Amino acid sequence: MTTNGALDGLEALVLDMIVYRLGPKNAAALACASTRLRSAASDDNLWSRFCADDFDLSEPIDPDGNVLPSFKETYKAWVESFKMYPLELVKRAKRFWTSMRKWLAENLPEALDTLNRGASENQIKLFERTQGINLPLPTRVLYRFCNGQLTLMNRSKIKEFSNYGIIGGYEFYSHYVNVHLLPLEQVVIITKHVSEDLDFMARMNLVLLATSLNLRKMFFLDCNRGQLYVGTQNLTYEELMPCVPGSLVKLGDSAGVLQDGLMVWLEEHLRRLQSGAIGTRILRKYNSISLFPEVPPLCSTAVTNGVKVRASAVLVPEGSNPGGLDPDMDKYLFAYSIRISLLPQGCMLDGAYYSSCQLRSRHWIIRSRENIVDDVAGEAVIGEYPLLLPGMDEFVYESCVRMAAIPGSIEGSFTFVPGRISKPEGREFEVRVAPFVLEEPHYIF
Repeated sequence: MTTNGALDGLEALVLDMIVYRLGPKNAAALACASTRLRSAASDDNLWSRFCADDFDLSEPIDPDGNVLPSFKETYKAWVESFKMYPLELVKRAKRFWTSMRKWLAENLPEALDTLNRGASENQIKLFERTQGINLPLPTRVLYRFCNGQLTLMNRSKIKEFSNYGIIGGYEFYSHYVNVHLLPLEQVVIITKHVSEDLDFMARMNLVLLATSLNLRKMFFLDCNRGQLYVGTQNLTYEELMPCVPGSLVKLGDSAGVLQDGLMVWLEEHLRRLQSGAIGTRILRKYNSISLFPEVPPLCSTAVTNGVKVRASAVLVPEGSNPGGLDPDMDKYLFAYSIRISLLPQGCMLDGAYYSSCQLRSRHWIIRSRENIVDDVAGEAVIGEYPLLLPGMDEFVYESCVRMAAIPGSIEGSFTFVPGRISKPEGREFEVRVAPFVLEEPHYIF
């Protein structure tokens, strides 16, 4: 008996399982073997599973979002549209954008609304000709699924819109950044604008793919090597910092791994969002992605007498000068975020409970490579004396510190008064701020 004849004689359920395990290419070939095999290989339930496995699809739509009559036609449309790319790379990019859209829908729908449809292959080719570069394959595929974020809004909306970058940001004093992934057409415009001061971009084959809309923080993809870089304080002098570990950037190797800096960077960013390592918070009256770590070990937590303090820091590359030659120069700028709250049961001190307490002063100990480099004490925090009540949102404030050498750390304490400063109800007490680290991260966002 021939192989096809043997397959013909199988029970329907067993045959369906075998055809599924053969995969879409072999299933299509089986359709020519016999009437029964043609029926099994043409079953739309089978092709819906292939579409789900390879393209993360749950409905029969083509890459442009148009509804198709069957999952088999859908599979053919996707294969044809992405035939110039390795299938595993296409699946990976599709999986990333599906997951990112899901996270945004649940946590920051305002940013979801800014995502553009994917760029066509012709749009990408035109972009490459215009810029005189060839994008790495992983970046090309990522842009095929999503052509960055909308960046051109009417002036009345620009303040709100600047908060919705899918990479996120931070704010301290007058320094504010929130990073957006740029659409290709905006890459052309902004590159032309900034290249007047950054003439090394063309020589180094760099393309600016992500930035805060105020252009304070900019990310560049090296189209030759695939690494993603962020500009420093000395960007005009060609100082850049790599954003992902170099060992992870692979533009093809013996194992067939293909991933550039942008793909690794975006996937790690999504992993942090999904795990809660970072999240959203209100910045400038709008919900935004905050880059301050929210979980240990990068975020410290301490509770003293019912007062809870969470603290974490993030490197500010656009304010850093890691290549500085002067050993006494402050090469690194860190922003840090302090979150203070009162537990539901209130403040407990000397066996008594108080329904409120108020911050009077602060004390910081700053270390660089285990050595104390600063010991600072003063009234209030950023000019405020926060009053804590049970059930209130965290009191949050940001500040910054410059360091000559890292790693380092900050720890300290706040002095609180039970009740209010104007009407104390008990003795002052110290609230601990557990050490939080200042270090150059493996990934820079």
